[in-house]
Amino acid sequence: MSAVLSAPDSASPLAAVTAALEAAGAPFQERRESAQQRQAVILANAELRERELIKLSSLASALADALRPRGVKDPAATLSAEAGIAAFKVAFERWVNETNRRDLPQLICKSVDELKAVTTDQ
Repeated sequence: MSAVLSAPDSASPLAAVTAALEAAGAPFQERRESAQQRQAVILANAELRERELIKLSSLASALADALRPRGVKDPAATLSAEAGIAAFKVAFERWVNETNRRDLPQLICKSVDELKAVTTDQ
């Protein structure tokens, strides 16, 4: 959560969350095979899928908590954190299933950009 706190003051709540998720995703790069195996086991077991959702929910809560000292009030803190987790989930799934070797942080950023695109009023 330090990446949220150390994000520039000018960063939006979602940008601060994205920075934290990109930082968290970077260490996975060297463990892609084990991440793929882990993901396969989780997908094959309903109890493990539920535990994974609980972990991601806890991460979203921690991200929202890290946003509040930056002056982000609810519901913006919670929405930013939950949206970031949704983008992370999509990026992670793409990362473990793709045959090309794009970086997870790059996919996280791309997923957030896609989220912004679908939520922007046009």
